[in-house]
Amino acid sequence: MSAPRARVVRRPVHGVLLLDKPRGLSSNDALQKAKWLLRAEKAGHTGTLDPLATGVLPLCFGAATKFSQLHLDADKAYDAVAVLGVKTTTGDAEGDVIAERPVPAITPAQLHDLQRRFTGPIRQLPPMHSALKKDGKALYEYARAGQEVEREPRDVTIHALELALGEEGGCAVLRFSARVSKGTYIRTLGEDLGEALGCGAHLSFLRRTATGPFDVANCTSIEALEAMDEDERLAMLLPVEALLAGHAPVTLGPDDAGRFLSGLRRRGAWPDTTAVAVFGTQPSTLLGTGHVKAGELIPGRLLSPIDIQQILGSQEPVTP
Repeated sequence: MSAPRARVVRRPVHGVLLLDKPRGLSSNDALQKAKWLLRAEKAGHTGTLDPLATGVLPLCFGAATKFSQLHLDADKAYDAVAVLGVKTTTGDAEGDVIAERPVPAITPAQLHDLQRRFTGPIRQLPPMHSALKKDGKALYEYARAGQEVEREPRDVTIHALELALGEEGGCAVLRFSARVSKGTYIRTLGEDLGEALGCGAHLSFLRRTATGPFDVANCTSIEALEAMDEDERLAMLLPVEALLAGHAPVTLGPDDAGRFLSGLRRRGAWPDTTAVAVFGTQPSTLLGTGHVKAGELIPGRLLSPIDIQQILGSQEPVTP
């Protein structure tokens, strides 16, 4: 009889881990693995990556989970490969082949025109194999049941697009790099590029190279985390305020900081600002977010005194 598995003792962990998600692992599985390695009490991510995809997956721990939603709105960058002439049920290599067409000769001029047509604001029809919900149910649940439901096209923006023709495994492929707005489906973009070329396509490779200010060059892998000791893993965490790179900083003195943490508005000579990151001075630490209107700093999402105490590593209570 095998010995019982030792129970992991959880602990408060606060910060952001930039993970290079491996292919074949769901975003939630990657999150749970990192959470277990850090022995963290609370964790979440900033939006899912398909199991097929690799690349930047910011994972939030503790107080950082309060701000994870902000990065759902961040621009993202991807490298992808679309196999031309073959359509699948899912728009990627995980699906069944549903159509095959010959790939026409494509000139540099046609490729340049394709790039121009798909750069800027475009409309996309969300794929059936996606987590987008209709009537409280994810679209992929309908798809798995063999149902196709009506979807509304969505407005998205392709900020930059680079295209190159190539060949892999005897198949013609279109390699592309794209920087896109929130809500853009890269599988759909690959399919639409293939349709525009008259042959259809599906993705065989997808890698997210950036999300907001976070770049894949700064990510770590699951394997690297496993090889570290606990102190090294904790050292990989970015501070909670790394999620607030687009926020204007506001610093409050001890009295105003305490009142702000209690949810009270503060007055000051600040310009109107829709998003601010608020810090205290004694001790210096993030207090939360807010916005400024007509000289008033209005609280948004706030850290708890316990969060702040744990982040500072102090046992002394923080009085709101």
